Amino acid sequence: MQTSSDRHEYPAHWEADVVLRDGGTARVRPITVDDAERLVSFYEQVSDESKYYRFFAPYPRLSAKDVHRFTHHDFVDRVGLAATIGGEFIATVRYDRIGAGGTPATAPADEAEVAFLVQDAHQGRGVASALLEHIAAVARERGIRRFAAEVLPANNKMIKVFMDAGYTQKRSFEDGVVRLEFDLEPTDRSLAVQYAREHRAEARSVQRLLQPGSVAVVGAGRTPGGVGRSILGNIRDAGYTGRLYAVNRAFPEDMKELDGVPACRSVRDVDGPVDLAVVTVPAEHVPDVVTACGEHGVQGLVVISAGYADSGPEGRERQRALVRHARSYGMRIIGPNAFGIINTSPDVRLNASLAPEMPRAGRIGLFAQSGAIGIALLSRLHRRGGGVTGVTGVSTFVSSGNRADVSGNDVLQYWYDDPETDVALMYLESIGNPRKFTRLARRTAAAKPLVVVQGARHGGVAPQGHAVRATRLPHATVSALLRQAGVIRVDTITDLVDAGLLLARQPLPAGPRVAILGNSESLGLLTYDACLSEGLRPQPPLDLTTAASADDFRAALARALADDTCDAVVVTAIPTLGEGAAGDAALAEALRSAAAAVPTKPVLVVHVELGGLAEALSAAASTAPQTAQSTAGTTSQAAAGTAAQAASSAARPGDPGAVPQGTPGGPASRATPGTGPHAAPGPADQPPSGAPVRSVPSGTGAPVPSGPPRPSATPGRTQSVVRAPEGAHLIPAYPAAERAVRALGEAVAYAQWRREAADPGKVPEYEDIDEKGAAQQIAGHLARGQGLTLGSRETCDLLGRYGVHVHRALPAATPDDAAAAARTIGYPVALKATAPHLRHRADLGGVRLDLADEEQLRRAYAELTALFGKPAELRPVVQGMAPRGVDTVVRAVIDPAAGAVLSFGLAGAATQLLGDMAHRLIPVTDRDATSLIRSVRTAPLLFGWRGSAPVDAAALEELLLRVSRLVDDHPEVVAVTLEPVVVAPHGLSVLGASVRLAPPPARDDLGPRTLPAY
Repeated sequence: MQTSSDRHEYPAHWEADVVLRDGGTARVRPITVDDAERLVSFYEQVSDESKYYRFFAPYPRLSAKDVHRFTHHDFVDRVGLAATIGGEFIATVRYDRIGAGGTPATAPADEAEVAFLVQDAHQGRGVASALLEHIAAVARERGIRRFAAEVLPANNKMIKVFMDAGYTQKRSFEDGVVRLEFDLEPTDRSLAVQYAREHRAEARSVQRLLQPGSVAVVGAGRTPGGVGRSILGNIRDAGYTGRLYAVNRAFPEDMKELDGVPACRSVRDVDGPVDLAVVTVPAEHVPDVVTACGEHGVQGLVVISAGYADSGPEGRERQRALVRHARSYGMRIIGPNAFGIINTSPDVRLNASLAPEMPRAGRIGLFAQSGAIGIALLSRLHRRGGGVTGVTGVSTFVSSGNRADVSGNDVLQYWYDDPETDVALMYLESIGNPRKFTRLARRTAAAKPLVVVQGARHGGVAPQGHAVRATRLPHATVSALLRQAGVIRVDTITDLVDAGLLLARQPLPAGPRVAILGNSESLGLLTYDACLSEGLRPQPPLDLTTAASADDFRAALARALADDTCDAVVVTAIPTLGEGAAGDAALAEALRSAAAAVPTKPVLVVHVELGGLAEALSAAASTAPQTAQSTAGTTSQAAAGTAAQAASSAARPGDPGAVPQGTPGGPASRATPGTGPHAAPGPADQPPSGAPVRSVPSGTGAPVPSGPPRPSATPGRTQSVVRAPEGAHLIPAYPAAERAVRALGEAVAYAQWRREAADPGKVPEYEDIDEKGAAQQIAGHLARGQGLTLGSRETCDLLGRYGVHVHRALPAATPDDAAAAARTIGYPVALKATAPHLRHRADLGGVRLDLADEEQLRRAYAELTALFGKPAELRPVVQGMAPRGVDTVVRAVIDPAAGAVLSFGLAGAATQLLGDMAHRLIPVTDRDATSLIRSVRTAPLLFGWRGSAPVDAAALEELLLRVSRLVDDHPEVVAVTLEPVVVAPHGLSVLGASVRLAPPPARDDLGPRTLPAY
């Protein structure tokens, strides 16, 4: 609360940028005395009806007294906020603190009257809802706990704003006016409403960028070869369905076209709206471009230009100015220093990137913060989508560059609703808001697979240009938390594409049981070993021998898929020659037909550098060079030779292939939005000629021609276009068993997470928890200082209020003190050195256990002091003996970026060296606690390893849940450590504990919706 001396200080921290319902942005800020002219201009543009609803009477203009009242605030008892675009007001909201009788009041009165006014042109954009969130947060900060509003019954829009907010409300009707009263404390429903609005707004803002009706390339030069000219050509050549313009201020005034595209000197000169501007001019000229775009009503920018935060401190400030400038006009930015964006939808066909060739259309969404990695991902998927995997392609691609505005979080919001995207692949070099990313990833992963590889994870420094919140968590912990949220975390872009290829084209496995069959015993054994390494449960490999025919493969695969003890099948194949051997095309057809009979189980192929088989596996959906012989597959030697030559021109060694899985007899049909292995099938749609061949479940869709054939790499070789059979699904093929099995292992783990996510468990209630008493104790401690570690007694008292009881330990500064402590506690006792370098290090000899009497205690005391020094250095304590069990450690910490995290592991140096700790986000549910103690590699020690007695897992899970509740209920508890926790067959004993208190880090996920500040 401000004092009388600073009540008029301008609260700059209330300023924020918000995304509105239609995807545009606005700036929210306090109204000041300098806004008088803006207020009058704003009011003049409001309709008479809206003025009547605001003042309950005709009110055509504001008087000088009104203007003074609405622009002079003390920012405590009277507060006004405005939403602005281009520096002009589009909406206002204010509150006035009132007392019990509705008269003006000051603190400690905790109620205020609130009123809105939104310009008619901006009604329906969600402006009032956003302002309500912000004015409510301001009011809570100023000690106001409840809002009251009086609304005319006919003002349905404003009544709906209040009613839909999710706050606890009371509604009454008096004297022809609806009176609404609502508490401002966030509720589960108000947070759900806020998150839903955030999702709609951010998804829409990305949709406006990826699905523009018109695009202007600013900086498209007259000389071929420049960045702007190249992007202009890429957009044109991709067949963009909207209006395209070339813009360059250096164009002659009489120049009307560039490469057949309408040309203008400025965006202002474009005759018609421009939805998206791709900016390629030097950084020093970008501000003028932004101004022109903003004044013309451009909705978003893709800034290819470099020279911003990627170039040092001066560039970082230039980047901040760029974001502020663009947002002032309601525009969002991808970039700067971006590679570009791509949308392969036949309704858009936008290649606003530096990629010279439009990727094949598919169901995979790609996001990359790095342009170089974006190129690599597009290239790999393009190769696999051509000569190797047939039709696996991209739905949308976003390269965020410096990620100054639009981030991976925004793209996740878009992909969640996008019917064209079945699998999301992301390359991240930093996570600007881990708490929000985890929340969005969990929701996305529940609907479609999300695969992430994180670069710069060991460098400790974020890439230049990325605004990243500081985190104290190691990368392994962040990875564990992402996996808890359902993210498929991989280490390389090869793994990223391998996993995406499987998840995009095959169903999720029902379990870890894997059948292995093939014509190589050695390759089968390698696959078997790889399965064991990935935690799968492989069956003994079935060796079909090198003489196996295509019919042998078909029969073996059919039997494996029909086996109820099998959840997935890995087929291994090596090249064979000779009469009766399986030809490549025949083998591909055999695998196809067998897999089509059981479409609920995934099938993968492992091949050893078989260009012929790789090509044949995708031949049914490929436009790669083929001869009539290789297509027909009638002669195995001819098929192998011609297909291998074709593969050499269309794929690089090591790229996996894919078998279209289905039945022969017709051309392919394109999958409809939302179809695929992770969504229910729907009616088919039909793209225009030239779209890549896709597949849908059998019986849906109409034939669609494939794209034009690519030139043959070998002069004189004939060319033919072959289509996938109707109802085909691709069977991914990999050049190494380890890669195939690693992808399968990720799919198995993800499928298990999906099943468990359907029932996440609950946070149990414990009747013996004293939440109020703990809050009072914490407040009393923090009154002594901003951050402190509690003493032993205070720690035990606080933990005891949550049912966590710590074994008593008494200091023993002398042998006599030790003897007196032992008599108080009762023998047998333990003598421990608690100096920092000896604490929890029983392996160093600083602990003596099972001391049965005073003689043993004094002898142990003498041994410790002789070994390690004076008692003042050792800090010895005496503690009662606990039942024998397994020593464990429980920790909780509040990270400023990731939030509250609960960690568990076994105690000891070995666990610390191996980093064998498991982590969960707080609050932890009962299912989380159960999985947490089973997630460490040393978990078998808890459950009867080598004949030992299993520990009391239920008691350990309850302890974890109680610690989670403590930290969740009281964010001032920023760190808790329980070590060791000895878990016995019956019960447990907490032998050591520490608690640190501090003012909690700010949580922006509980406040109003805002964009990252610049």
